[in-house]
Amino acid sequence: MGNIYYIMGKSSSGKDTLFQELGRRMPALKKVVPYTTRPPREGEKDGREYFFVSDEILERMREAGKVIELRSYHTVHGVWNYFTADDGQIDVSGADYLMIGTLESYGQMRARFGRDRLVPIYVEVEDGERLRRALAREESRECPEYKEMCRRFLADEEDFSDERLRRLEITRRFRNSEKEHCLEEITEVIRNGKL
Repeated sequence: MGNIYYIMGKSSSGKDTLFQELGRRMPALKKVVPYTTRPPREGEKDGREYFFVSDEILERMREAGKVIELRSYHTVHGVWNYFTADDGQIDVSGADYLMIGTLESYGQMRARFGRDRLVPIYVEVEDGERLRRALAREESRECPEYKEMCRRFLADEEDFSDERLRRLEITRRFRNSEKEHCLEEITEVIRNGKL
């Protein structure tokens, strides 16, 4: 039976960078690409970070019973949906997978595939550093979205509260203050097949 190594963390914790680097270092891990109804950000490509779909496509997939987990966020641009679909990407009968998502999506995936199949990789960064990273990322964009950056930053405090982490039995935290060290720790967990 295969495992799903599930990377999650607050915004600007470096989880996307870690996800991409782990995929390069461990090509045997299959990546699961989630879906979203939000528009692509600068540099994103359909089918790489997300499958970008319309609300109508999401509704058709939901009616067909293809949505495994779904999260909706009220952003400064309206409601954006993120979801994982039963689209043939996941077969835990043998392969190991690498996924990225939120604490909420991790809980829904664990309910679907079982707590023994999901290995949580919770990445964290000190809040001041995380805010500096978020601000630098927005400043580098052609059209910075400071309001959305602030909304995400504040929402993360509730979304990744200590109580929610405990409820989902996430006890190990991977500090991403030094990327290479963090990658080495996560790689060791994946090679061992457990925390």
